[in-house]
Amino acid sequence: MNRELKRVSIVVFAMFLALFTSTTIIQVVQADNLRNDARNTRTLYDSYEVERGPILAGGAPIAESVPSDDNYLFQRVYSNGALYAPVTGFFPVNGEPTALEGKLNSYLSGTANAQFLDSLERLFTGQGRKGASVSVTIDPVAQQAAWDALGDYTGSVVVTQPKTGRVIAMVSKPSYDPNTLAVHDSEIVDQNYEALLADPGDPLINRAIGGDMNPPGSVFKLVVVAAALESGQYTPESEFPNPPTFQLPGTDTIIRNSGGDDCGGGETVTIATALRLSCNVPMAELGLALGDDAIREQAEKFGFNDEFQIPLDVEASVYPRVLDDAQTAMTAYGQYEVRATPLQMAMVSAAIANGGMVMNPNMVEAITAPNLSPLETFEPSEYQRAISQETAATMTEMMVNGVENGAASNARIDGVSVAGKTGTAENDGDAPYTLWFTGFAPADDPEYAITVLIEDGGGMGQTGYGNLLAAPVAQQVLEAVLNK
Repeated sequence: MNRELKRVSIVVFAMFLALFTSTTIIQVVQADNLRNDARNTRTLYDSYEVERGPILAGGAPIAESVPSDDNYLFQRVYSNGALYAPVTGFFPVNGEPTALEGKLNSYLSGTANAQFLDSLERLFTGQGRKGASVSVTIDPVAQQAAWDALGDYTGSVVVTQPKTGRVIAMVSKPSYDPNTLAVHDSEIVDQNYEALLADPGDPLINRAIGGDMNPPGSVFKLVVVAAALESGQYTPESEFPNPPTFQLPGTDTIIRNSGGDDCGGGETVTIATALRLSCNVPMAELGLALGDDAIREQAEKFGFNDEFQIPLDVEASVYPRVLDDAQTAMTAYGQYEVRATPLQMAMVSAAIANGGMVMNPNMVEAITAPNLSPLETFEPSEYQRAISQETAATMTEMMVNGVENGAASNARIDGVSVAGKTGTAENDGDAPYTLWFTGFAPADDPEYAITVLIEDGGGMGQTGYGNLLAAPVAQQVLEAVLNK
């Protein structure tokens, strides 16, 4: 072989090797990523030629494909659409699927790598391609109870199982009907979508896991008390000065307890009383004593400043960095730039209920092929330990006291011990308050953790508060799931 021919052979071999490598990467390594890319409209249109798999809650479809009499062959329909919209999302003809429809699109459309052999078998047998079914952890009874209890409030309810991390209810209001965004007329879909975008209530936002997150207010005091107990320097009976007002260090700003008085009387007040009565002044004092690094470290053990996939993307709740003393004091009662999702606060309560262990939240139980073989199952998994079992037991007792004879009294349930904490968070200027409740029941053997968020003051501006509006919602939901 002469030198020129040898050089040509080397170049041709190199080109073949490059082509083989790139083809392998595209068709094997990057296959799922390319299928799930929202810009890949060919995959989207192709998916209408298959029977897309159902999304099941309690064994019944909340999203399924039915035969259509148009060119798309199948129509996606949503049972009780507004109730489950934050879970299912929607599958449009001219855009990107959302929520589970988007996150698990490759499974639902039958194009996931795990379904390759099934697709190959159907090709040889001449059967039409079918997508896998997705079973969610959502309990229809809990979901309906949360929807009913939240009523006309703008906000969210999240219910989880403390021992497993399973999300059994996720309601966000106002909601929308995904059926209006799944019709096969792209102009109608565009009109409906634009109308939802223009709606001042932002119905497309899942308030349970993201959006314009709210300050948690006094429910964040659970994190601060946990940091204090975990430090080994404080007990529930540790005392702080008990003035009715407190001037933030280095500022002219005066903070007060919600009632304007001191915290329960006396020159000093214990941490237990401050939590039970939800007093801001002693919590600010405690926050200054701990420092922002200790509070942040504890918050991050519960999951703050971290993102989660359930598999929906959960925005990171925020405990800010680089704080001065005044800012640290404000964060100790859930103000300044602290922000939280309802799911994150449910994780805090669930961790306390679970002996201090934070479980990874999850909303999908299993993914099953059309032949009923399991493609993927989801087992409970630990995120990390937030607090010791001793601290968890102590905090449970304090939260029970808050419900039995404290600031969370409207969450009481006859015959059931409920652990809870309310919150009433301030927003800028004259903006309505944000109202919260978080807790779990039964306190002696926790089955359910719950967080209720009510925005816009529940229609009461700055006169509503957590125990008045959010706690009764939690009480109604907990009663329903405990009695089902």
